[in-house]
Amino acid sequence: MASHIGKLPVTIPAGVEVKIEGQTFSTKGPKGSDSFVIPEGITGKVEGNEIILTPADDLRPTRAKHGLARSIIASMVKGVHEGYTKTLDIVGTGYRAQLKGKSIEFSLGYSHTITVDPPEGIEFELPNANQVIVKGSDKQAVGQAAANIRKLRAPEPYKGKGIKYSDEHILRKAGKAGK
Repeated sequence: MASHIGKLPVTIPAGVEVKIEGQTFSTKGPKGSDSFVIPEGITGKVEGNEIILTPADDLRPTRAKHGLARSIIASMVKGVHEGYTKTLDIVGTGYRAQLKGKSIEFSLGYSHTITVDPPEGIEFELPNANQVIVKGSDKQAVGQAAANIRKLRAPEPYKGKGIKYSDEHILRKAGKAGK
């Protein structure tokens, strides 16, 4: 019995090249290129415009890796074709960001500004001073870069000030009751 997720084929969109050489999977598309080593016990092949992964045995560890490998490969194919984005909102009086070359300089209420350089394969966009868009072809790298920015000033529960994901809802706490 194979993994439910792992046995689903991954469709290759037009404009994306895929190669499987031994256990190495590589993909190239308009947004970049990426590679992944398929775990032992799993074989991959390209049939038409689909990628099919099959486990060599029915052991539970291989089945778990089968689904994970399929998800990673599907994310890579989507990333080199469409790319990934994460949007962060900066909330708070005087909190803002500005682009300095490829880096971003944040003013977050500290006595100093904080400069963040983009990791390789990641680019930052600032539609306005209170919004940062993180873009890239690697899903994990985009998420990690966004998490690192959010960590600079995580949103606090009383006024909601800080850096938050645009789709994140901050649970607010009631402050002290006035006299």
